[in-house]
Amino acid sequence: MNYFEVYNQDSFAFLKSLDDESVDLIVTSPPYFIGKEYDKSNKIGDFLDIHHDMLPEILRVVKGGGSICWQVGNYIQNGSIIPLDSLIFAAFRCDDLILRNRIVWTFGHGTHANKRFSGRHETIMWYTKGSNYHFDLDAVRVPQKYPGKRHYKGPKKGQWSGNPLGKNPSDVWDIPNVKAGHIEKTDHPCQFPVALVQRLVKALTKKDDLVIDPFCGSGSSGVAALLENRNFLGSDLSENYCEIARTRIQASQNGTVRVRPLDRLVYIPSAKEAVAIRPPHFFGKIEEEGEVND
Repeated sequence: MNYFEVYNQDSFAFLKSLDDESVDLIVTSPPYFIGKEYDKSNKIGDFLDIHHDMLPEILRVVKGGGSICWQVGNYIQNGSIIPLDSLIFAAFRCDDLILRNRIVWTFGHGTHANKRFSGRHETIMWYTKGSNYHFDLDAVRVPQKYPGKRHYKGPKKGQWSGNPLGKNPSDVWDIPNVKAGHIEKTDHPCQFPVALVQRLVKALTKKDDLVIDPFCGSGSSGVAALLENRNFLGSDLSENYCEIARTRIQASQNGTVRVRPLDRLVYIPSAKEAVAIRPPHFFGKIEEEGEVND
């Protein structure tokens, strides 16, 4: 049986406790200026300093060929957006790390903006330590859009043109975020969906590999690791969140965890469902005001 442990400690102390080159995948989402009680940074300089200081420990604990996946969003100050993945790129710039993908995670729901387009994406920076790394594309292929398509000319004319195992999911992932009513929702205010980590775990690690998360929050990364028969270690400053994480990861180990399946399509209501029908006053509002706020 695969093992896990969640420690109630600072991320730096957690990383320093790990052996050299013992980790196959780090996957995490660090706190960033959003007013939560666990966020210790309150300006861009703090955010950069934390990552500059953490990089040597990351390089020490990750195996050669291992992966680092850092998920962040945008910092908005006085209406101006700072894409935090650009800061991660600056902080993690070194000869030992190679940026393989800037994955865009898109989702359909969130706070509506009225002075700019509503933000509906965050990013995952996927790095490898060195050039000889593990990547199992077949483990994460998705259904072909045109499975019956054939080559129309050349030596393969008439043969199926798509890979029968499915296609590459690309670097844009449409996965619902965890809002009220989501099957995975806990008391943590900013948890990410298990499916987001699960695809990374399946593609970037092998069975019984070690996955860690130094900012593990509600434990989504641990749930994904155990569901895919990997081992997991995580840490968080909040004992409350540690308990939530331990409970969820234990449930994934014994088969009772509640998650939204990675292969479930994003739900689109039919035109006849009540939620998809515009109320009668909607049209009058358009004529009166010329627009309707989303």
